[in-house]
Amino acid sequence: MRTPVIAGNWKLFKTIGEATALVNELKPLVARTRNVEIVVAPVFTALSRVFDAVAGSNINLAAQNCYWEEEGAFTGEVAPKLLKDAGCSHVIIGHSERRQYFGESDATVNRKAKAAIAAGLTAIVCVGETLAERESEKTFSIIESQIESGLEGLSAEVLANVIIAYEPVWAIGTGKTASDEQAQEVHSFIRHLLARLFGQAAADAVRILYGGSVKPDNVKGLMAKPDIDGALVGGASLKAESFAAIVNFGL
Repeated sequence: MRTPVIAGNWKLFKTIGEATALVNELKPLVARTRNVEIVVAPVFTALSRVFDAVAGSNINLAAQNCYWEEEGAFTGEVAPKLLKDAGCSHVIIGHSERRQYFGESDATVNRKAKAAIAAGLTAIVCVGETLAERESEKTFSIIESQIESGLEGLSAEVLANVIIAYEPVWAIGTGKTASDEQAQEVHSFIRHLLARLFGQAAADAVRILYGGSVKPDNVKGLMAKPDIDGALVGGASLKAESFAAIVNFGL
């Protein structure tokens, strides 16, 4: 059985004080949660303080991005080992907003994933198609390209340190959500693709998350699907009550 992962991507929200207040409010709401991996991803400046706040709890810390070099003359970048030093166990890589606004490509996603894994982090690698691509029936070819290029050079053994997040770009922040069946169809495709690339055993073990306007009222239907192993949550993760309701989807 794959342990579900519910990850909250806070994007460019929350000061240090607001971020620590949010996790302090969240902790008692999820303290009894079992068999769910809980992850929150604050902004860089709040990471170490949030790590202190969640210490001893069942909440894990993620960064929203990283660079692929360990150190050097790379002004403004943050290396995976620095994220590890700040208390991170996970890092989000290749989110559609990074691809759309900051020119990230499958090649840079690949370099970042390799660097993150080498530093001992779990890489949450994001893939997904735009509305135009879906309407042009290019969903599967886009996902295949993103997976093949983004994970190029990784071994089946290393895949244990990768989580895939499928986020249809047309459903992020729009209020639209892929139907349970649409999400399952793509998740199943991803798992079959991983089996072809890395073998069935490795593919069966990988957690594949759905992201795109996940809320307390739609999470149960998504999580009932056999290849959906969790959620990458945006707006609903910014409030402790709504995020806890998603984390506690099985209760």
